[in-house]
Amino acid sequence: MRENSINPIFRIDIWVLLLYFVLLFCGWVSVCGASHDIGDVDFLSWQSRTGKQLVWIACSIGLGAVIMMIEDRYYEILADLFYWVMVVILFITPFIANDVKGSRSWIPLGPVSLQPAEFAKCATALALAKLINQYGFTLNKRQNLIRAAIIVLIPLVLIIMQKETGSALVYCSFSLMFYREGMPGCILFCAVAAVVYFVVGIGYSLTPLPGTTGDVGEFAVLNIIWIFVVAMVRIYLPRQPEHVRRLTVLGIAVNVLAWSVSAIFVPFDLSWAILGLNAFIAAYLGWMWAGQRLSQWFLIFIFSIGSIGFLYLSDFTLNSLLKDYQRTRICVLLGIEEDRDAAYNVNQSKIAIGSGGLMGKGFMNGTQTKLDYVPEQDTDFIFCTVGEEEGFVGATFVLLLFLALILRLLYLAEQQVTVFGRVFGYCVLSILLFHVFINIGMVTGLAPVIGIPLPFFSYGGSSLWGFTFLLFIFLRIDAGRKRR
Repeated sequence: MRENSINPIFRIDIWVLLLYFVLLFCGWVSVCGASHDIGDVDFLSWQSRTGKQLVWIACSIGLGAVIMMIEDRYYEILADLFYWVMVVILFITPFIANDVKGSRSWIPLGPVSLQPAEFAKCATALALAKLINQYGFTLNKRQNLIRAAIIVLIPLVLIIMQKETGSALVYCSFSLMFYREGMPGCILFCAVAAVVYFVVGIGYSLTPLPGTTGDVGEFAVLNIIWIFVVAMVRIYLPRQPEHVRRLTVLGIAVNVLAWSVSAIFVPFDLSWAILGLNAFIAAYLGWMWAGQRLSQWFLIFIFSIGSIGFLYLSDFTLNSLLKDYQRTRICVLLGIEEDRDAAYNVNQSKIAIGSGGLMGKGFMNGTQTKLDYVPEQDTDFIFCTVGEEEGFVGATFVLLLFLALILRLLYLAEQQVTVFGRVFGYCVLSILLFHVFINIGMVTGLAPVIGIPLPFFSYGGSSLWGFTFLLFIFLRIDAGRKRR
């Protein structure tokens, strides 16, 4: 009884709280460096971005304190209500929001604007945690996985309708939590395979294959599909090794024969020969399934057909369905095109980070930053300010802070005594990991520019409050675990 009377703030995980405050401070300093020159004295003015950011930080700390004072059981009880309220808000947002750089995702509220998509992530995480917390619920059952996927897809589609592709892609991070909670590993493998197909197929689509009339991309992906299928037969049907031998020998023979004919007789597109190989293998898999009625044959058959379809559908989507600026960004990232306008942000960002050297140029001394060479340098591209002013040492320190926070959240998530707490914890760390990985990746040219903020660093109240909600609700749940 005495233990239950302890204020939950005193049961908060001190390490996460400390990392939160350090990240807030470093983020505010970075906004100062990106927004002000030496000699400025209006840091605390509401008209300055640093002054506004300080207000957002103060409000975030207040929100965190309020969240900690609410009983943790209410977050599970009201999870569905939070979720559906956010779904309704996301639905009406495009009709009432102002057009900001082609996106209708910001709702004006007097002198400020809020982005509901940032808060929808927390509501979705709560709804998923409540769903998976049901007795007997496991994600290795198809109907349960579909129910969980629908919870994620509804806000994702609504955010895409607001033309906020970057915010919508964040919802893919929930797949990490799904895998932890029992989602079959084959689904995660299919997702990784799709990325490989897209990067290789599109990235090398304009690279000619020597001695043929085809390109490296299509030829390589079709061979990768053949290798994946043989490996899956080997793994999922270990008692039937003769099929592995047949498919391996057949694939090698087709490749050697096709190369020989093209090099010696008439050059042609080898992709047609490998496509025929995969079509024959798919028919072979279907025939084996019809004969043995083993589900493994059927699943590998579906994977084979789906892989071929994805390869050609991705090419059609890139060239026919995506908008020009979206296609250009992807092509620039993959090195297919050299578009100066599309690559400008990334090139300037890399110049700024590289110019920082080992120790950086010093606070407010970044020339790239001061001359505004990098657009959005205090929002989506704020990490380039860190790299230029604080150098390699400062950038590494920031990355270590995020790594420490994610590892601590991982530890706390595994310590939860309820499925609800564990699932929500994994949702929080998955969202943070995705934001950090993609934001820093796009700033350094390793990921496409999709416009998502760096947690606790990027200027703006919506993202800061959204991450504060996520973090402190989990800390409140964890404080409840310590009480029990």
